[in-house]
Amino acid sequence: MTSPLEIVLLSNGPGELATWVYPFVTRLRQRVKQGVRVSVVMVPCPHASGQEAEIARRYPGVDRVLPATEFWHLLRTKTTRSNWDWFPQGVVVFLGGDQLFAVLLAKRLGYCCVLYCEWQARWQRWVDGIGLRRPLPVGNTKAKVAVVGDLMTDVQALALDCLPNVRQQLGVAPDAPLVGLMVGSKPNKLKLGVPLSLGIADHLAAAHPPIHCVIPVAPTLTLNTLSCYADPRFNPELKYVEGTTATLNQPREGLPYLETPRGTKIYLWQQLPHYPLLRQVALCVTTVGANTAELAALNVPMIVLLPAQQLRVQRAHPWDGLAGLLVGLPAIGRQWTVLVFWTLVAKGLGWWRFWQLWRSPEIDWDLVKQGLGYKAWPNIWAGREIVPELVGPIDPQTVAQQIIDLLNHPQKLDQMRQDLRQQVGSPGAAAKLVDLTLQVAGWPASDPECP
Repeated sequence: MTSPLEIVLLSNGPGELATWVYPFVTRLRQRVKQGVRVSVVMVPCPHASGQEAEIARRYPGVDRVLPATEFWHLLRTKTTRSNWDWFPQGVVVFLGGDQLFAVLLAKRLGYCCVLYCEWQARWQRWVDGIGLRRPLPVGNTKAKVAVVGDLMTDVQALALDCLPNVRQQLGVAPDAPLVGLMVGSKPNKLKLGVPLSLGIADHLAAAHPPIHCVIPVAPTLTLNTLSCYADPRFNPELKYVEGTTATLNQPREGLPYLETPRGTKIYLWQQLPHYPLLRQVALCVTTVGANTAELAALNVPMIVLLPAQQLRVQRAHPWDGLAGLLVGLPAIGRQWTVLVFWTLVAKGLGWWRFWQLWRSPEIDWDLVKQGLGYKAWPNIWAGREIVPELVGPIDPQTVAQQIIDLLNHPQKLDQMRQDLRQQVGSPGAAAKLVDLTLQVAGWPASDPECP
């Protein structure tokens, strides 16, 4: 009989929870029926919404969750305010945040440490296992090293495990075009994303045949909060977007929806995870971030928006570290956003070309896009643009026309799906990482608790 095992999963945001933690926990519970306790510990992150702990609690197979506000207390004292106990044997698994946090917590608890690494494996001398997304130089280490693949590829397999009749719930015919609008989850993106998406939906509804739209609501958002960004009384940035307003309707039967003044209905999908819905859409419109990786894992074609209307208010940034923290400051955030944005452009273009761009009477947004480089994950992985990235003062009609063009040329969507499939690879990474974790913990495959 094997001693009970504590598996502590460190993560930091909704994207990592959905694409790393959820597949790992699902495969772990399929692999191990009992004798393992799964504890999710959220770590501080400048991009977190504060609702991550609540999201993790909804995942089947998670036994307990510690919010990021208690992380430093845990690291200092080895205790939690809710008096968690700890099994003598355990493994800390890094699934988002800073790898150093996982190393420090493992040392504090006296557990082994396993890192899942996309781009770089740090602290190799102090860890016991390293799961790599792709072959990477690891250096001299005694840790067990395995190329497990991309955890997000398992999102596709999990989506196929349960496919409810999404279109029936939406009231959409089986052959009717369906487009997903991923408006974001944080205020900085929602301010522009919601009215812009509503404007896109209005133009798509006027097409022949009409194209239906649905918003997968982020788990950190309530419907009332989401609808506020479609109301000029609560969203002063709405005037900078050629979008539209909408009112929230929550009927007793059927899905809630936002309705524009033109009568366009944009249905709101709240069932988690969103994978069954996303597998049904022809394509998605999204902003930069983890969404692009999640959609790529599902092989869903997408158009990625980097709106720059009134750049002084655009703070939907893809930046990490100190720059990300400064952008979020209320007093200087807007000014810092402008500085960081144009500094990134200058770095990408070179200062001479940037000076020529700056002196031009009108901004050349194609040149700005070139300076920024790729921001959507599938394009970063491929080193080329396999999904469109639109940068600049984006208007809803232009986006709608591009969507209609893609729907009228299905071969373009098929090529996009094929390119995405090639980038993310085949499912199975979560199972391999689970195996690596159990090996590090010393759980033999023949153990009766480990069928």
